[in-house]
Amino acid sequence: MHKKILYLLLIFSFPFLQQAQQPKKPNATEIFESIQKLNFLGSVMYIAAHPDDENTRLISYLSNEVKARTAYLALTRGDGGQNLIGPEIRELLGVIRTEELLEARKIDGGEQFFTRANDFGFSKHPDETLAIWNKNDVLSDVVLAIRKFQPDIIINRFDHRSPGATHGHHTSSAMLSVEAFDLSNNASVYPEQLKQTSLWQPRRQFFNTSWWFYGSQEKFDQADKTNLLSIDTGVYFPLKGLSNPEIAALSRSNHKSQGFGSTGSRGEELEYIELINGDLPIDKSNIFDGIDTTWNRVKGGNAIGNILSKVETDFDFTNPSASIPKLLEAYKLIENLEDEHWRSVKSKEIKDIIYACAGLYLEAVADTNHTTKNSKVNIAVEMINRSNTNIVFTGLTLKDGDSKEAFNSLELKNNKKEQLKSTIVISKNQEPTTPYWLTSKGTLGMYKVTNPNLIGLPETPIVYTATFKLEIDNSPIEFTKPIVFKTNDPVKGEVYKPFVIIPEASAKIAEKVIIFENDKQKEIPIIVKAGEDNLEGFVSIAHPNDWNVYPEKQIVSIAHKGEEQTVIFTVIPPKNQSEGLISPMVHIGDNIYTRELIEIDYDHIPFQTVLLPSESKVVRLSIQKKGENIAYIEGAGDVLPESLKQIGYNVVTIAPKDINAETLNRFDAVVVGIRAYNTVEDLKYKQQILFDFVEQGGNMIVQYNTNSRLQVDKLAPYDLTLSRDRVTNENSEVRFLNPNHSLLNYPNKITQKDFEGWTQERGLYFPDKWSSDFTPILSMNDKGESPKDGSLLVAKYGKGYYIYTGLSFFREFPEGVAGAYRLFANMLSIGKEDIKIEAKLND
Repeated sequence: MHKKILYLLLIFSFPFLQQAQQPKKPNATEIFESIQKLNFLGSVMYIAAHPDDENTRLISYLSNEVKARTAYLALTRGDGGQNLIGPEIRELLGVIRTEELLEARKIDGGEQFFTRANDFGFSKHPDETLAIWNKNDVLSDVVLAIRKFQPDIIINRFDHRSPGATHGHHTSSAMLSVEAFDLSNNASVYPEQLKQTSLWQPRRQFFNTSWWFYGSQEKFDQADKTNLLSIDTGVYFPLKGLSNPEIAALSRSNHKSQGFGSTGSRGEELEYIELINGDLPIDKSNIFDGIDTTWNRVKGGNAIGNILSKVETDFDFTNPSASIPKLLEAYKLIENLEDEHWRSVKSKEIKDIIYACAGLYLEAVADTNHTTKNSKVNIAVEMINRSNTNIVFTGLTLKDGDSKEAFNSLELKNNKKEQLKSTIVISKNQEPTTPYWLTSKGTLGMYKVTNPNLIGLPETPIVYTATFKLEIDNSPIEFTKPIVFKTNDPVKGEVYKPFVIIPEASAKIAEKVIIFENDKQKEIPIIVKAGEDNLEGFVSIAHPNDWNVYPEKQIVSIAHKGEEQTVIFTVIPPKNQSEGLISPMVHIGDNIYTRELIEIDYDHIPFQTVLLPSESKVVRLSIQKKGENIAYIEGAGDVLPESLKQIGYNVVTIAPKDINAETLNRFDAVVVGIRAYNTVEDLKYKQQILFDFVEQGGNMIVQYNTNSRLQVDKLAPYDLTLSRDRVTNENSEVRFLNPNHSLLNYPNKITQKDFEGWTQERGLYFPDKWSSDFTPILSMNDKGESPKDGSLLVAKYGKGYYIYTGLSFFREFPEGVAGAYRLFANMLSIGKEDIKIEAKLND
């Protein structure tokens, strides 16, 4: 088979980039709309930097109103963001946000692609972004996406002409898109890609502008709009009973980890796009003006168009199966098209329509949601034809890459369910299931993908499938479905999960950072999970040379797969400050397993299985602390309670309803979690109680909040104004504004060394205005910027202290940054020095 054809088959039939969940069951309206899209041969690619950057109103409009094949290319997976729904950050957050994008596309009708770029956190300039990303590799991925998808039109979310005016990732996405516009049609550029795809030249490129990019509505109204098109995306779809903005809001609301729930609107919604490459449409009301989007676009397409035009005109909403004979006629012609691209795209589309018109339901269900290599799995097959169409089942191929099993033919009568039983044998060489971009260690800015055929895909392709061979009205046709697992939940009902391959054994250490505040040994539990029955072996620990671990190994014996066994190792730190990694190694026969199996389970995305290196950072700290009891008020999620417990504090999480004077009197300090004042509405009723606690001698530490959507009128007992100031370079110089202040001296002497080894950033959303009652402690800034002095502010209020900090402790604690722990201990200890001095005076 020609390599290009093989690649297109890989992309468009590749197995079900939609992971296991309840299968789509389109109704007659949805089938009709699919037929309308089948008759439109035009494509648009929207390009931006992150999940949630995309304009869902425009994507939905192009997909549902224009009927164009529409894709969103997100350069990153959003790994550097925050998580409002759980503890997952970095790589695991990237997995969640990938799935949220896919769920969004299912609603607005788009497709989803990515590059290998890693969201390393906020960047102020594209120069920095492109240096960390590796510009050439990301540009290569953008060119590849254009060559594969073949968009007639590209729309950039951001302006390529304003470097430094917004997030460096944003501007970079536009700059790379503009550069790729012509490069995608240049055979001398990334020629290795042409082994798997072909050259492509988009016709037009736009920038999705708005008044915001002009600074104000007034300036936008006065601007020259010669090169602008206005699109009313507020259209109403009677067949759906929804406006386009309502669909867009449903789509955007899938970005739950970012708190982007949206309310739909109705009525006119104008979007503006500015031409930046290609020719301006003569008819500005039609973005595809001058581009043939009919079947006449492809050689041999005229006959197909005539057939499918009649299918659309004659469609019977009460009997969709009446369209099947003509659809089959068109399908045969599509299969013989010379144009490889449109043949692949439209073959898949028309097969899905035939499947839906026949009321077909084909499913292969495994008796387990996970297994290991070289194992056997039972498969239950269900088939039903819910139409009067003549359909004969002629065979079934269960594929795992190494084996096939065929079945005898069977007539599928109207509404009569047929069931089969079989088994599959998992290949002995099969790799475990995990996101493909996480299988190899990459860099700060780039994920490493060794298989070029995977670059750009949203998910790891599913290997285990069932191919149903049918004859519909004597025409042979195949439908391939992923093998899935499903069960019944007493609350949720039918629940689907992907069928995945896991290792024979996995191991995890519950704490990803283990802090030793002195040289006393700690007992560290290692949890071993069996991927198969009768697991026998032993566990050892890899550790730094200056640390000691005993015993040398622990025996593991687990009877049933899915069960766990906990073994205990004693870890002895060195006498002096030190840090390193410990990693459990599970020895089973001749194999050693060193990865942790992580399961991500949220209702709004499919169940995810992720394998990451099993390791924990061990840190021997030279740290002192004062005070014992800390109250923690949860915000948008961080690991602060667990982190403070490790250095000897007693931390109690309290709910807003339990905040009262009596409760607070039990604590030395109250710590407010990140973005709590953005996300916890009830805190606005408790703020004065917290201030009273400080006034009576307690300490209150408030971590960063954003300056929008604040739930409280008064963030601090004195005037304090938040800004968008941030320092993104984690290695930026830190200057001590008040070197003699107790925060820098008691009980730990803070030095420049304490700001070494920070990760991703120094901090964010610093205050830029504050009352003279506050004392700024630190000053820092990114290169070329003015000093930012609001990262750590402290004020005496009554007998206690109020501290506001935008420093990114929520990122530093999970990485075991020693200086962050020492500084935070000082913040919790503030005022205790006064007590000590007062006690001496009283003596």
